[in-house]
Amino acid sequence: MFAKNEIIKFADASGEIMIERILWIDEGYVICYTINIIDETTLPIKRKLSDLEELSREGNLEFIEELFPYIYMSEEQIPIKSRNLRDKRWEIVRELCELEPEIFIREKRGNIVKQLVEKTGKNKTLIYDYLRQYWQQGKVKNSLLPQYRNSGGVGKEKKSGTKKRGRPRKFIDTLGEGINVDDDIKQVFRLSIKKYYHTSKKNPLKTAYKMMISNYFVDEYRYEDGVKKPILKDGNKVPTFEQFEYWYKKMYKREETKRQRLGDRKYESEHRAVLGTSVGEMYGPGTKYQIDATVGDVYLVSSYNRNWIIGRPVIYVVIDVFSRMVTGLYVGLEGPSWLGASMALANAASDKVAYCRKHGIEIDQEQWNTDYLPETLIADRGELEGYNVERLISAFNMKVENTPPYRADWKGIVEQHFRTINLKVKPFLPGVVDTDVRIRGDRDYRLDAKLTLKEFTSIIIKCVLYHNNHHMLRNYDADEMMLKDELKLIPKVLWDWGMKNRSGSLRKFSENIVKLNLMPEANASVTYKGIEFKGMRYSCKKALREDWFSQARDKSWRIKVAYDPRNMEHIYIPVSDGIGYEVCELLEHQYQKYAHHSLCDVEYLHAYEEYSIQAYQHEQLQKETDLQSEIKHIVDIAVKRAKEEKIPMSNRQRTSSIRENRAIEKEVNRKEEAFLLVSQEELSSTESSIIPISSDEPVVESANKLDLLRQKQKELKELAKRNQSSL
Repeated sequence: MFAKNEIIKFADASGEIMIERILWIDEGYVICYTINIIDETTLPIKRKLSDLEELSREGNLEFIEELFPYIYMSEEQIPIKSRNLRDKRWEIVRELCELEPEIFIREKRGNIVKQLVEKTGKNKTLIYDYLRQYWQQGKVKNSLLPQYRNSGGVGKEKKSGTKKRGRPRKFIDTLGEGINVDDDIKQVFRLSIKKYYHTSKKNPLKTAYKMMISNYFVDEYRYEDGVKKPILKDGNKVPTFEQFEYWYKKMYKREETKRQRLGDRKYESEHRAVLGTSVGEMYGPGTKYQIDATVGDVYLVSSYNRNWIIGRPVIYVVIDVFSRMVTGLYVGLEGPSWLGASMALANAASDKVAYCRKHGIEIDQEQWNTDYLPETLIADRGELEGYNVERLISAFNMKVENTPPYRADWKGIVEQHFRTINLKVKPFLPGVVDTDVRIRGDRDYRLDAKLTLKEFTSIIIKCVLYHNNHHMLRNYDADEMMLKDELKLIPKVLWDWGMKNRSGSLRKFSENIVKLNLMPEANASVTYKGIEFKGMRYSCKKALREDWFSQARDKSWRIKVAYDPRNMEHIYIPVSDGIGYEVCELLEHQYQKYAHHSLCDVEYLHAYEEYSIQAYQHEQLQKETDLQSEIKHIVDIAVKRAKEEKIPMSNRQRTSSIRENRAIEKEVNRKEEAFLLVSQEELSSTESSIIPISSDEPVVESANKLDLLRQKQKELKELAKRNQSSL
């Protein structure tokens, strides 16, 4: 199966190698439009999908990786100058880009571009260049970024002249040419619409226009009968109502206008379109995905220690509305939040065979063959609002719809799926939340927790595989074609049928590109011990090559990293040009402790270690106090004995014989420290049976150790004198 945005490589009839991007696929999966992504003068080409499939079966066609990965970089990685230039280009060709497939058809494209030239005053060649760049480089907004990496001249903004754009006035000799609507005037339009039209007063647009003119296009004021009246600028310097109306319709959609004038609640209750079931809006797979999260009704334990209860998991599910196929899944402790949602979306575009294998489940590709992104994503307000969702829209040109505050039923498909999961798994799981009122003295159900996060994820994956491949859908409104083909209303069957007949909405992106744009980012520190992040230490080839860790001995510094919270074995340093990431690996001595563990497990371990340290602090303090008392006791005894055994001696006498005293002490210690391979009892019996031999040597009868040391010292001195006299 082919999908939009895939890059294919094949040889044409003449043997020339072609590298083309699939721009559009018709709803019946018969034809598609492609464009050569190398040729600088090319335009879209119409091809039969059956011809491409035949090339693929014969082994003469292959899919290749994205050739322009830098266009998927995040907003903060793009210089402001480049961003502004991209946005201006996008404003020029946005309307054309949305006219699919008409803009791909040669017979219609010329007239469409001609109308845009007349309306904007832009050069036709420039418009074609922007369209070609947009199509060749991925059909996302960032495709229009200036190509500074390829040429220093390409990408500079082309300024329009002073000539009036648009259709000339009928009475130009008397009324003048008029003015062009520039950025300053557009800003006045926006302010006036907000102030005079998007209000509960429901002023007509003409009234809003007149109020704008009387406030913003005035030369001076005059007074008549004490009334201050404005004197308007010359008619040749004032925008017409037609210009005001045109830019208003261009800047605001009808729904947005209604919401502003009526309020969200009234619009949802009285003016929202009700067109039937969710399926009625969906033409095929990928037209719209729904995403939502729920908290699992079960308590889990840590993979480090099953005695540690870590709380309840969060389950994120992404479902294709047309087929009810679960296309993405995330089970963890993150959320409901953007982090959890991003993991589920990344999973939607990932290889499910590898994902299942990580959890000990082997499947065939056909059992879960969903690795695409949709045209539209619908989600709760909150986690997909703000900066993060803008990043998603910009990178993949995806439409994102947030369910309004009063229309939670718009995600009924996902919520029904959650209810189904609960019914299937709750009867069998230990640690399940008991919603009944507990009687005092009952066992706490949290203590029954036995499953780790990974084990619970395996159970949910099993439930998803059952739902996708075997669950018969109820209340599904099959259309005439489905009834004619006698389809079983099973998600996998509907998905496969839709892929064959209505697959034009699915979008294919490189799995790594999707992950890199969805992974959360945070700051790490480069220290002499490694790259420290979340209490773990990493290294990478770049750090070793550039000698980071030696430099960090003088001063550490912070860097931005991306990470996958499901597996902390690696983190990633974004490359400055946005093309990729430098992979960092755990240091060898930390691998055994942290590899293959999720961030929530690691954070729980660190929290437990900190708790253990703090809980032991008092006991440790007591032991340290005991140690100090014991040391002091020994010192006190030593001081007392030193006083008792003190002999009158000058300081010089005490210090002059240090070497001799040391030698005597060593001799005594050697005898005491000597290894004896007999027991103390055997040694005592042996000594009692020994008959002493007479000797001329003086016998030391005193048991006093001090006397013994003095005697030994005297003997050593005499021995030294005899040795000198013999020499």
